[in-house]
Amino acid sequence: MQTVGVICEYNPFHLGHARQLGLIRQQLGPEAAIVCLMSGNYVQRGEPAVFDKCVRARAAVEAGANLVLELPVTYALRSAEGFAAGGVSILSRLGCGFLSFGCESGDGDAILRAAEASRSSEFEQTLHANIQTGLSYAAARQRALEALGQDGQLLTRPNDILAFEYCRAILTQNSPMHPLAVLRPGDYHADTPDAEHPSATAVRRLILSGSGWRQYVPAACTYENAVPHALLWGEKAMLARLRGMEQADWVQAAHGSEGLWSKVWKAVQAQPDYERILEASKSKRYPRTRLQRLLLCTYLGIDAQALLCEAPYIRVLAFDEMGRAALGGLLLPGTGGDPDAQCGRANPGHPLRGNAHPIGQGSELIIVHNLNLSGGFMFELFLGGRFA
Repeated sequence: MQTVGVICEYNPFHLGHARQLGLIRQQLGPEAAIVCLMSGNYVQRGEPAVFDKCVRARAAVEAGANLVLELPVTYALRSAEGFAAGGVSILSRLGCGFLSFGCESGDGDAILRAAEASRSSEFEQTLHANIQTGLSYAAARQRALEALGQDGQLLTRPNDILAFEYCRAILTQNSPMHPLAVLRPGDYHADTPDAEHPSATAVRRLILSGSGWRQYVPAACTYENAVPHALLWGEKAMLARLRGMEQADWVQAAHGSEGLWSKVWKAVQAQPDYERILEASKSKRYPRTRLQRLLLCTYLGIDAQALLCEAPYIRVLAFDEMGRAALGGLLLPGTGGDPDAQCGRANPGHPLRGNAHPIGQGSELIIVHNLNLSGGFMFELFLGGRFA
């Protein structure tokens, strides 16, 4: 069975995501298993996801994904480079043959060439020289790429940037996965949703404002128990914890290098709310999303060292029958591709033994497995939003 990985957030799953899955099917055929590695309850922008991870995983499977795994939070809250590297590492170790990603240019070959060029010593030297002139990291990197004869515009659009990081990670890690680019139409940051190609930003805005949003997601997605979440709704609790932390806790803050932790720590003590903390801390060198990640990681107790730790396992959030078959073949030898046999091997008395029902067969269960990346399983079972 061919497997294609998709590193994603599905925040929320919408028509544009369904389009990508459909194009993957067109290119690889109906027998290819789509394995989605999705951010959990916190996303790369440094915010809580708009819906619970299990709600979003179910929606993805209902719309055509076969297996949804959870990207560990210590990978999800890294920079774009770290987010991509962590995702590529996991999918490579699980044996996926392709990595599909949406991008504004739709030109996977150009992105791969740019990624290859960025690994040269000439690129690094030019990048550091550009930074010394006062350019932001993003602008310095774009000009360094152009100096090597590559298309610098690839580093000006958000999905192209992430695609570039995926390709860099594939090359750096010598991953066997093949890049599979899909054109991503529409404006990624548009505040008003396009009827056919809505942005997640616009759909989230509608959800959080209580406006109509269902027309921008596939009809197959039920979104049962879809209670929305927003950071600002828990702002007081977050700031209470941050303000009660000692200076020593901030010194080791994730994303707080170059003394940024001190600037943010002082803003937390001096400013009255979350938005003003960000305004007081951001600069050309330190964009808002980095500050959001710093604040969220500090609140969650994820320091700089923890952020770099290898994830020992990943969770399986949802799957259909094809996903169940794919799950049996992901680096788990000796079980004949049978997840139930793996259940028995790991824990003979576990209640899922012989009773695991995938989504799409009338079951109301979402099965949450912990898939140990070094072999074997640990298990949890989610039932109606509560651990059973």
